[in-house]
Amino acid sequence: MKVQGLNSSSIKTRELIKKAFAELINEKKELNKITVTELVKRIDITRSTFYTHYDDIYDVANDYQLETIELLISDDNVLLTEEDIIDYFEDVFACLKKNEQTYKMLLSSDDCASFLEKLKKMSSQKILFALNNICKSNKFLELDVSFFINGMINELLMYFRDKSDYSLDELFVNSKKWFYKIFTNS
Repeated sequence: MKVQGLNSSSIKTRELIKKAFAELINEKKELNKITVTELVKRIDITRSTFYTHYDDIYDVANDYQLETIELLISDDNVLLTEEDIIDYFEDVFACLKKNEQTYKMLLSSDDCASFLEKLKKMSSQKILFALNNICKSNKFLELDVSFFINGMINELLMYFRDKSDYSLDELFVNSKKWFYKIFTNS
């Protein structure tokens, strides 16, 4: 991320670049097939404008990843109770729903594997930290959280790749059901 003090013009330019990037990744399916030249032509900016904001195409991908992780794993959400965790899931699903088309484009590529691993790890840590206070007697808590998070992220990936029979709302309802079943014995 090159530009430090972002004004409204810089923010708009970065958003244009990221939108064009998402479209190209959806079309090409591989990050290494996207060029700066085709991206700048698509949104009618100069190469120097692109390079004012990003070092290369991988920098744009990294910006998307960081933004997504910040949205989904924000430390502002301290999870102390089961209700806090369910509220957190609601926030995550609301974010996914709001940005559904973008995630469909970005996750269409197999280049997202390292990002998904990062997301799984960070999500697991966040939920595990919260559940350590709630499920003190579960000696398999770390394993349960791993199964739960890996399963949810896999289902979401299938959804965003149009390979799921379920809607985002159904996935949310089911994630709550499984959360209660696994972690509260309800």
